[in-house]
Amino acid sequence: MSVRGDSSALPSRADFGPAFPAHIAIIMDGNGRWAQARGKKRVFGHKEGIASVREITTECARLGVQSLTLYAFSAENWKRPPLEVRYLMQLLRLFLVQERRTLMENQVRLGAIGRLDKLPKAAREELERTIAQTAGNRGMLLRLALSYGSRSEIADALRRIVSEARAGRLSPEQIDEESLRGYLYDPHTPDPDLLIRTAGELRLSNFLLWQASYSELHVTECCWPEFRAPQLHEALRAYAARTRKFGGLEPRPSANGTPA
Repeated sequence: MSVRGDSSALPSRADFGPAFPAHIAIIMDGNGRWAQARGKKRVFGHKEGIASVREITTECARLGVQSLTLYAFSAENWKRPPLEVRYLMQLLRLFLVQERRTLMENQVRLGAIGRLDKLPKAAREELERTIAQTAGNRGMLLRLALSYGSRSEIADALRRIVSEARAGRLSPEQIDEESLRGYLYDPHTPDPDLLIRTAGELRLSNFLLWQASYSELHVTECCWPEFRAPQLHEALRAYAARTRKFGGLEPRPSANGTPA
């Protein structure tokens, strides 16, 4: 995952206009379907998907995206066949080891959200080691959503709120949207501006339901192993063409052309 040398042929952040997402979240879907369409086992798609993670992370870092969150393994994914789950955990561990050097070279910080205590010990230790090693980097934050479910995240937050209230450290009057945010897995990273889903499915799949309330959605038909820099650029151009109103009205130009 290194920055490619011929940057002159690549678009710059300015090429996408003033509307540029600070935080991109991606539901990486379609690995298994991509492999099966080629007569291969599902695990082949997961392995090939690592190349897309590598390229998209590098390109986002190069363009100046501040945060990238990847839905790597959902809470529901534990229900998959045990052999596939074991392979995914091995792939996660290898990714964390093999990409450590390139994360450092690109000044990328690694983070993770989810019920991380459910991960196998070997994968969890490599995750903690890579997070610690990259903590001093000053570039993009790459967050892996692992053993993650948004409903679980909200339930965990409410459990902590109830515990605080019972201990007398929190009153009902203090609970609002921002105080609840403080009990989520990562209250400090801003909400995603752009949420991308690959493989054409039109659902959020229990991903960042709280944080993605006003995210712009971009769905592409290509499966995750096919999603590379050109597809990312397409999503960024689509984002730049939208007007984000957050429930309000689009400013109307006055007679002299300035917003009314």
